[in-house]
Amino acid sequence: MDRYLSGPQLARLVAIDPGARPYYRALAEAVRSLVLDGLLPVRVRLPAERHLAEALGVSRTTVTAAYDRLRERGYLESRQGAGSWTALPDAGSLGAENPWIAAADDGLLPLHSAAPLAASTLPAAIAFAGEHYPRHMLGPGYDPAGIAPLRQAIADRYTTRGLATRPEQILVTAGAQHAIHLLTTMLLPAGAPILLESPTYPHAIDAARLRDARIVSVGVPDDGWHLDLLTSAMRQSAARLAYVVPDFQNPTGHLMDDATRAGLVGAARKYDTTLIVDESWSELAIDEVPRVAPPAAFDTDGRVICVGSASKLWWGGLRIGWIRAGAALVRRLAVLRAAVDIASSLFEQLVVTRLFEDIEETRAERRRTLGASRAALVAGLAEHMPDWSFTVPRGGGSLWVRLPGPSGTALADAAACHGVRLAPGTWFGVDGTLEGRVRLPFTQPPQVLTEAVSRIAEARVRGPYGTRPAPPLTPAL
Repeated sequence: MDRYLSGPQLARLVAIDPGARPYYRALAEAVRSLVLDGLLPVRVRLPAERHLAEALGVSRTTVTAAYDRLRERGYLESRQGAGSWTALPDAGSLGAENPWIAAADDGLLPLHSAAPLAASTLPAAIAFAGEHYPRHMLGPGYDPAGIAPLRQAIADRYTTRGLATRPEQILVTAGAQHAIHLLTTMLLPAGAPILLESPTYPHAIDAARLRDARIVSVGVPDDGWHLDLLTSAMRQSAARLAYVVPDFQNPTGHLMDDATRAGLVGAARKYDTTLIVDESWSELAIDEVPRVAPPAAFDTDGRVICVGSASKLWWGGLRIGWIRAGAALVRRLAVLRAAVDIASSLFEQLVVTRLFEDIEETRAERRRTLGASRAALVAGLAEHMPDWSFTVPRGGGSLWVRLPGPSGTALADAAACHGVRLAPGTWFGVDGTLEGRVRLPFTQPPQVLTEAVSRIAEARVRGPYGTRPAPPLTPAL
């Protein structure tokens, strides 16, 4: 191996914007892009960290962090005394980095996640759990179905919403994703069809793929669900399982009306389809909206299964979710989950039990905070990206944006080099669809969103690595 680059040569190739944040990530992404584009051949020795740091005018620590990131992802190999040289990861691992998992210290504004910050009622609930925790030490400390007080609190909330529910119909899980995984494991045979909305919650796609399912997607247009599309998809696919998000749908923010809910449940009954209804956002109306019934209120034969979560209303760090279903199915699910993780955290169950007592206070707080953040995001986009189109949802936590030209993936790459982590539309589609979209959550404080929009605007103008994108070629007439 006799090919190498000097510090000044590599510095000229990467051409990073000095304002890129975090800089080490921008440097690593620039080198990675050069390798993938063939502009930096494989097996070329890179300059020593000290030499590249001098050429770029940054600290050696910054270059070390960039080289470490490249090594972790398979684009750099090193050997003591021999230096570091460019490489390509195994073909099977290209693109395998989980886009939802970011290093806690990567410095990027987390607009890839729609999880709100902790509610103000959380500290008191934690104190309550700490006080009552010792009372449970005389028992085994776990119950696969969940502790009785929490199951009662969840059942009572469903009853208040118009759906009479008994505690025996509740299974406490480690979050909504755990609930979806349990349900697909039990109800979805390997290779069977499952109906999913498009766009939809990405981890529902993951759960279906774990079962090697045949995914049948049904588009959710800009004006909301079309019942005839849902009905025909059930009939034509013979899917025995469907997953829907009728309450401030993730990511579109649509709210399904009662007529469509009733029609959907009726179609499921007609075509023998079980509905998994994700209600994780159901408590997060911002504006005044018509009161809608849980879809299970239209159910007459136990084919509607509800999934809920504490993470969106209270805090994502509370890994507590639940399933509402028939008592017999709940018992079967409890046996299944006992073979996986036995039970949810007792402490967190006690916290959420207490939080249910002040649920209306938290809902009012979320209306204020999310409303202010939504307004800041909408105003920022109107100022900096007036050519982006979206419908302002009346609740939930995000805008589903249609881009005028550049792809969501390219924009996310550029934004990352300017200090913002974005969720491109492809994360919410099946097989690479929805490239012209991006989800922008308004779950961060207004000042964070204002800064993020400013950085995204800069990324859009300057491109991912500090150079303005070349104008498009004029097509031949």
